[in-house]
Formats: sequence, structure tokens, C-alpha cells
Amino acid sequence: MTDTTRTVRRTSVVTEPMVLAFDVTVAAVQDLGPTFRRITFSGACLAGFGVAGAPLDLRIKIVIPPAGRPGPDLASMLRDGEGSWYQRWLDLAVEERGTMRTYTVRTSRCDGPRPELDVDFVLHLDDDGRGGPAAEWAASATPGDRVCIIGPNAAAAQCATAGAYGGIEFRPGLAQHVLLAGDETAVPAISAILEALPEHVGGHAFLEVPSARDVQPIATRSSVAIRWLPRGGAGHGEALDAAVRDAVRVPGWVSLAGAGTVGGGSEPEEVDIDRTILWETPQLHEATLPATARPAGTQPFYAWIAGEAAVVRGLRRYLVRDVGVDRRQVAFMGYWRKGRTELP
Repeated sequence: MTDTTRTVRRTSVVTEPMVLAFDVTVAAVQDLGPTFRRITFSGACLAGFGVAGAPLDLRIKIVIPPAGRPGPDLASMLRDGEGSWYQRWLDLAVEERGTMRTYTVRTSRCDGPRPELDVDFVLHLDDDGRGGPAAEWAASATPGDRVCIIGPNAAAAQCATAGAYGGIEFRPGLAQHVLLAGDETAVPAISAILEALPEHVGGHAFLEVPSARDVQPIATRSSVAIRWLPRGGAGHGEALDAAVRDAVRVPGWVSLAGAGTVGGGSEPEEVDIDRTILWETPQLHEATLPATARPAGTQPFYAWIAGEAAVVRGLRRYLVRDVGVDRRQVAFMGYWRKGRTELP
């Protein structure tokens, strides 16, 4: 298993932005199956990239420059503290700003003599090779191509006064039984999480992918049972939904899931996934609970669910309403929405 933990001297005061712009070059391209393409990015600047500990489900922004143009100076935008750098990027003309998408770091080797990181792209392409701009770029990427990555500043992210870096959602706390579930877009994050889990953690990991040829080896010290779910001709999310419901049944999970009574919990708020992003993490509910409630991260069960928004919404309703899982013990993330090339 690759050791992705970085050793960076902790500082007492944050003096730089939490995120930086890293101008990187494609160093290698590897097809992992019909759906996944691993692209390795390199650059001396990546020596300043990183977080405290393993990357887990670390999110980054990848900015693909417009064809035939170098792209905007994102480093200057991030250094300028006036207003939102993202809004200033949006204000640029489309032909000037390029395309920005969010991805998960699969593996980071940024503390080595040749700093590198891997990103596994999902090639959502039709029969004519058409898809979202990032997928199309990844499908044709070759060594030497350049992009800009917006990611964590290692010095700031590991500073004692900085707190947790916002690009990581996997926070199981003291849980020793975890549920990891997602479709192909969540495979890189789940894989990185599994590689970082310690021996005493058990549970289930369900990974739904389009084809059996997309199954990949995952090394983990944990006792989490890993199950791949090739979709074949079935509908998106059908196998994933069935696997989660079979593994987390009502009412047998009441005590482990943190539910108060047999019969589940309350109906979660409705989310219009065509208008907004479904993104619900334990931190959202911590501040609304009474002082007598058990703090987040102190219960034995933790679930992390990501993928297509409609599938995630259905599992959210099942786990929260039917099973009665404590909402401070589960993260639901709609990584994408069927029929859209980008989230709203």
C-alpha cells in the first residue's frame, strides 16, 4: 500500500492562503479499464501541495485551459484577497477562463524528489466520444499537456491554528464500523479511504461500476469487506441501493446506527437535486442539537455515501428515515446529476 502521509513542519500562524494554484504537467496516462483513466500530474510546485495525513476523499479543482490559450493567472487571483477568486474566474469570458471541474486525489506523492499526484478520471462518453469537457480532455490527454490545480497549501493546511481542511469530508471519529458506498465517480475516493483505514475498522464498501472490466485491486489493512457491483444492463444505482439495504437492515441496526427507537427516524428535508447540490455532512447538524446530545464522531457506526444525486438521495432517505441513523454519523454527497455535465 502506498504511504501517502506527508511530513511537513507545523507552523503556529497561517500566513498564506489555505489553497494555492499549482501549474502542473501531465506526466503519464494509464487506462485502468473502459471507464477509468489515471492521469499523473507532476511539477516542482507540488512540493507545496498537501494536507495533514492521508488524502482520503480530498477534493481539488482542475482548470483546463481553453484550446490554444494559456488560461487565466489563477495564482494571482488566489493571492489577491479582495473578493472571491472563484467569482472573478467566473466573470472572465468563457473563451478566456477555460473549464473547471472538481475531482478527488487518488494518490499523492508530493513529498518525494519528483512531486506527483494521481487523479482517476471517469470517462462518461457516448458512442461518438462526446461527454463533459473534463472527460473529453482526459480521453485525449497526453504527457506534456498542462493544467492548473487548485488545492491545499501544505503549510497552511497543516498549521496548528488552521483547523481541518475543507476539502475532506470523511470524518468517522471513533467509529469502528463504516459503510462506504458509491458509483464509479466515488471509486477513487473510496479506494483512497480504504487504503488509509487502520486494522481495527470493519464494515462494508460497495462500489458500483459500469463493467466487470472496471474492477480494480484495492489494498487495505482494515477488515472492511469490499464488494464490486458491475452494473451491466441494470439501471444506474440499482445494485448499489440493494446492497446498502441488504447490509443495513431494519430493525437490526438500531443500536449500531445510533437510532433512538425501532422504526427509524424523521423524514429528511427534501432536496431539489435539479436545482441544488445534495451535500450533507455531520457538521451541518452538530450546531442544532441540544447540549445533552452525544457529540458527532463518538458513535460506533459511520456512513459515507457519494455518487449520482438521485441515488444518493434515495439512500439518504432510507438510512435516515427508515433505519434511523444519527445524521451526525453519515455524509451524503451528490457528486453528479444524471443528464447534466456539471452541477448547478
